[in-house]
Amino acid sequence: MNAALQDKVAFVTGGGSGIGEATAKLMAQQGALVIVGGRRREPLENVVSQIREAGGKAEARVVDVSDESAFVSALEEVAKQHGGLDILVNNAMAFNWGPIDEMTTEQWHENFTTTVDGTFWGTRTALRLMKEKGGAIVNMASICGELGTPWMSGYSASKAAVINFSRAAAGEGAPHGIRVNVVVPAVAETPATAGMLSDEKARRNTEKLIPMGRVGRPEELASAIVFLASDAASYITGAALPVDGGRGAVLVTALD
Repeated sequence: MNAALQDKVAFVTGGGSGIGEATAKLMAQQGALVIVGGRRREPLENVVSQIREAGGKAEARVVDVSDESAFVSALEEVAKQHGGLDILVNNAMAFNWGPIDEMTTEQWHENFTTTVDGTFWGTRTALRLMKEKGGAIVNMASICGELGTPWMSGYSASKAAVINFSRAAAGEGAPHGIRVNVVVPAVAETPATAGMLSDEKARRNTEKLIPMGRVGRPEELASAIVFLASDAASYITGAALPVDGGRGAVLVTALD
């Protein structure tokens, strides 16, 4: 077992599936005690069971990050129980889609409650908990936060907010040894993209937009998250790391 995160206490939101699940498993493989957070107990317990069977340490924590009091309390309780919090991964998100001229104010706000408010509440609490001995916060954004995405204006705006909020948090955390970074995926194989990617035509069209010719795997995003959370990234803060197969690096001008 790689011990890059040996004895670290890590809290991963949205940890019951997709990128969060892959991140929790990889962190446990590298020696961390991982608190796997999410809204539904069954998938959380399944992830925890797999981690323990592989010899790792993990606990499930049912929590809705769009509930400020519940999320803050969960982080504080974990820190009290385990002697601190070393790593926080703000991975949970929620979104809806549709044209701007048909979007209600309520629908617009739905894009922000989990993605932006939850990231703010988690980061604020982690900054307080980590001030004495430092730590690492990794927030999840999206290429939609860097490039305009029709019919996903609310999601795009929320992910753009995460990116710039994280830069500000990095500046405030740095004097206390707290690093704050962002991982920026494009399209990865997750439950959120399963519907789209199950359609062969949609999948081919998506892959044509990616220089590497394929969508990402959750494990590839997890590797980047774990790197930024580890001491291997000890001099990296305020960064937004693209993990997108080159999607954000090129202007696609034609498709076959």
